[in-house]
Amino acid sequence: MRRAPASRAREPVGREMRQLLIATTNAGKVREIRGILAGVPVDLRWLDEFPDIPEPEETGKTFAENARLKALHYSAAAGLPAVADDSGLEIDALDNGPGVQSARWQGTEYPKKFAAIYSLLAARGLPTSPARFVAHVAVADRGRILFEAVGTIDGEIAPEPKGTHGFGYDPIFFYPPYGRTLGEVDGAKKAAVSHRGKAFRQLKDWLRTF
Repeated sequence: MRRAPASRAREPVGREMRQLLIATTNAGKVREIRGILAGVPVDLRWLDEFPDIPEPEETGKTFAENARLKALHYSAAAGLPAVADDSGLEIDALDNGPGVQSARWQGTEYPKKFAAIYSLLAARGLPTSPARFVAHVAVADRGRILFEAVGTIDGEIAPEPKGTHGFGYDPIFFYPPYGRTLGEVDGAKKAAVSHRGKAFRQLKDWLRTF
């Protein structure tokens, strides 16, 4: 089981943080993050307020690299502190793939992604495999990374997709303590254990210091 490193502040902030741009256009992520960060003492801004900012090319080879480059990009473009995350699914039997390519792997339609995963597992004679979700969160301001956090959740690939909650790979991610996939649990129950929930709760604790 992979252990997530503790969150850490990388640089002194040097000023009171009054606003924070949440740098994602993914509607599922927005719903989760809104709930997790509810009540923070910072004015949260969202990318739909900045429609002219182009998306950066995610050229990083790790979740950490992509989270940092996105946070730095959006902070510079908006002139605000910005937080970005990069996350994905690692499947042991697929050499930790799709990993950092999770969002772009096998196109954008998740039923096709699921079918590709099951096909690759079947080619290895496997009905399932241990797997984990990973999320890396980074906060940037004025060209510096101020804070980073990592969250993970361990589980396995379900025999078949189940559930209509959540988004992305949730319907094929079986979480043993719940006895069901993350696609079968509601948002609050998922956020309590999810990789993104763990990472953004560390961010929430950090924001409370302001």
